[in-house]
Amino acid sequence: MEEKYPFMIERIQSILIDSILVIACMILFSDVLSNFKDVPNWLRALLLIALFLYEPIATTFGGTIGNNIKGIRVRKNDDEVQSINFFQALIRYFFKLLLGWLSFITIFSSDKKRAIHDIVSGTVMVKV
Repeated sequence: MEEKYPFMIERIQSILIDSILVIACMILFSDVLSNFKDVPNWLRALLLIALFLYEPIATTFGGTIGNNIKGIRVRKNDDEVQSINFFQALIRYFFKLLLGWLSFITIFSSDKKRAIHDIVSGTVMVKV
């Protein structure tokens, strides 16, 4: 029987893929903007906000690139076929950033392999 919930290694691989993507975008944006004189601060701020909101927006609308590559999705805990809303995605991301790796300590004691940021936001990771 195939496992319904992803193992921790799959979640870490997904995070690693997304982290590399965000860092690559930071480097690309920095390199492109350095070619222009007097780039407005609002544009720099907008690009930074877009990178910061990448994960919450992507998880709201299906999944991040890392999620898609690894075949995992974030869903509502009480209805695992339903996508999460943007507010849930923001809460989940905030606690994921706040707690870092500590958030994953509950995965091993949870039937659904939920991290602390999943529990707080009412979400669960599932395999697709």
